[in-house]
Amino acid sequence: MQAETQANIDAIRASIDLLRTHVDFDVAQARLDQLEALSASPDFWNDQALAQESMREKNRLERQLKMITTLQSELDDAVGLIELGEAEGDLEVVAEAEEAIGRIVQIAEKRQLESLLSGEADGNDCFLEIHAGAGGTEAQDWAQMLARMYSRWCEARGFKMQMIEESPGEEAGIKSVTMRIEGDNAYGWLKTESGVHRLVRISPFDSSARRHTSFASAWVYPVVDDNIEIEIEDKDLRIDTYRASGAGGQHVNKTDSAIRITHLPTNIVVQCQNDRSQHRNRATAFNMLKARLYELELQKREEAASDAAASKTDIGWGNQIRSYVLHPYQMVKDLRTNVEKGNAAGVLDGDLDEFVEASLAARVGTQRA
Repeated sequence: MQAETQANIDAIRASIDLLRTHVDFDVAQARLDQLEALSASPDFWNDQALAQESMREKNRLERQLKMITTLQSELDDAVGLIELGEAEGDLEVVAEAEEAIGRIVQIAEKRQLESLLSGEADGNDCFLEIHAGAGGTEAQDWAQMLARMYSRWCEARGFKMQMIEESPGEEAGIKSVTMRIEGDNAYGWLKTESGVHRLVRISPFDSSARRHTSFASAWVYPVVDDNIEIEIEDKDLRIDTYRASGAGGQHVNKTDSAIRITHLPTNIVVQCQNDRSQHRNRATAFNMLKARLYELELQKREEAASDAAASKTDIGWGNQIRSYVLHPYQMVKDLRTNVEKGNAAGVLDGDLDEFVEASLAARVGTQRA
């Protein structure tokens, strides 16, 4: 057996071990058996809400366990073929089996990463908000660059993006933008992108060509589906209407159809102006508020589950997660995982996977193989 093939086999086995540990295979199997017995009960559907929740858990466990058993079975089959081919001197069989091992390595790496997306809301669509920091045109231009970066990343993944609200800058760029992102595990993939992003470059707006540092924040929170109940009382809300702004000439609504909702207990503010109808904008903004409050609850649960205070993550202007340096050298560095890439232009064009994967792995305390 070639050394490369043996290394691939070892890598696949290591991935399977990590997957089994992450899922807690034996416990998950016992829970699945329990749910299967429960779902076979004649009065299972008497409580519709509980039944639906149980079925979602059952389906999730089935997917996780099948993923692991399928990988193990495919690996065993390929190793068996290699051993058979070598024993019989059939080099063609050995070559085919080694090619299969190479494919399984790639699948194992993908499955290992997907296993990190097992949080309560990871499968949901999400909202992405970007806000320019202090600094006027510089920061507003940087906020627009960030929005483009995420747009290109979504395009590459086949995710759908819908503009919810955009506030343009005075001279260039944007003050803020809110987008809805739809796709498989959209929130799970993007949830670790929340935080402050720092840009260092020679300013295109500075006639003296000096180096500037700009900041913009990203905030990602999950779209809340109908199965998640969030209680919001009318007395806790302040609802304001205003006129939509931005480019578009005759397409800009001339009435006060844009909606801003402030949740007074938490001071969370959401706004929507993507529709000419004030009623539809109000409905969208209300759904965004529910999503923000749900995301806040998820944060509280995550913090409560962590005994180590140092692992607590505060999303705010003091939490810089990544630096993008365009001068005097080219480099993008994630300050949480220390992942670096020299191709800053590529990252700003949407090449984010390496950063996203590393931060997801770090978040659950798992190191990629």
